[in-house]
Amino acid sequence: MAKTRTAYICTECGAQSLRWQGQCPQCSAWNTLVETVVEQGGAATSRFAALAGQSSRLQPLAALEAREQPRIPTGMGEFDRVLGGGLVAGGVVLIGGDPGIGKSTLLLQALSQLAVSHAAVYVSGEESGEQVALRAQRLQLGSTPLQLLAEINLERILATLKDAQPKIVVIDSIQTVYSEALQSAPGSVAQVRECAAQLTRYAKQSGTALIVVGHVTKDGTLAGPRVLEHIVDTVLYFEGDTHSSFRLVRAFKNRFGAVNELGVFAMTDRGLKGVSNPSAIFLSQHPQQVSGSCVLVTQEGTRPLLVEIQALVDSSHSPNPRRLSVGLEQNRLAMLLAVAHRHAGVACFDQDVFVNAVGGVKITEPAADLAVLLAIVSSLRSRALPRELAVFGEVGLAGEIRPAPRGQERLKEAAKLGFTVAIVPRANAPRQDIDGLQVIAVDRIEEALDRVRELDG
Repeated sequence: MAKTRTAYICTECGAQSLRWQGQCPQCSAWNTLVETVVEQGGAATSRFAALAGQSSRLQPLAALEAREQPRIPTGMGEFDRVLGGGLVAGGVVLIGGDPGIGKSTLLLQALSQLAVSHAAVYVSGEESGEQVALRAQRLQLGSTPLQLLAEINLERILATLKDAQPKIVVIDSIQTVYSEALQSAPGSVAQVRECAAQLTRYAKQSGTALIVVGHVTKDGTLAGPRVLEHIVDTVLYFEGDTHSSFRLVRAFKNRFGAVNELGVFAMTDRGLKGVSNPSAIFLSQHPQQVSGSCVLVTQEGTRPLLVEIQALVDSSHSPNPRRLSVGLEQNRLAMLLAVAHRHAGVACFDQDVFVNAVGGVKITEPAADLAVLLAIVSSLRSRALPRELAVFGEVGLAGEIRPAPRGQERLKEAAKLGFTVAIVPRANAPRQDIDGLQVIAVDRIEEALDRVRELDG
């Protein structure tokens, strides 16, 4: 009997090593090498040999006709927004999130609506058909022509799909599917990579819209090799606290639409429902003005959102004051405190500083700098900012206020929600007045603090 050969494969980049190392020699990631059985090249060689004679011919780029891909709307507005308008024939979507956050619920709802007008198949590898039927009953989806397949064998799944020829397929989840051509267990690096490649090849050849569910690691990233994200067309992440009723779906990669697009859902007893006005979630309703609160106008993809930034500055009782941020970059918070001390004389070296973005949203754009800084100063001085004030702008190390993209759309969204005053970078000042909105353009942080004092009167 032939001896089984093993190798160590990096889960981040897929590089192979003959022995275990703490750090991957290719991508320099730590503790990512996993022992895997080395597969024989016979099966893979025969598959690629069959495609050897199917090479494409050279074509001039100017002779190719550019066509907009037709969309298949899912019937859920927020889901369509994240997808870029809907599903695309032949497109592959990878969606990940924490266990129990609502991935299967969302896809079962969307597929039940799509099955009315398109042939759809739901492949369940984690639950039996009866469990999926119970979920559909709880969601009150009623009678739907959706086809269900409870199977984890890749060859059987592909044979069934080729016979049924559906337009839309959901694989839940890719970590449970295995191929008989490989000896490793389901969920291993080799199995996930091979199954994803085979399913993607089927989707491209047949023109089927494919949605693949993926598990996430304890760090919140998609489990399996990093190549899994590279071969698909769209990567979506579920965000939000499982103890909260709100869920966020964010696009991190989209070949057919905008990246960093955000969809907001509310979890109800009948499943996930889209939230038409998500700014209402991220704005707390205080009965009276409180210090340490500032409203930020952020941009998520093509959608402007108003998010409340809260800050708490308190005297530190330890030699090392704490710097903690939730939903914002921690390193950027330390930088902002240094800039405020150097250029505006705001000293927090003996204060604990805590910053939070309300609603569980994660803000990564630097345009939140000015709002964070004003919230910190408001808490430090125990002076509440005007309730009708909205802010955005990036703060540089020299104390200047840098412009943010799509400033006009941000200001219009603030005016639409009833805000009457906005402090923005001078480069974002509108050329024409916006009805009901006083725009205050500033160049530096000390100027912004002075204008806030004038508003307090």
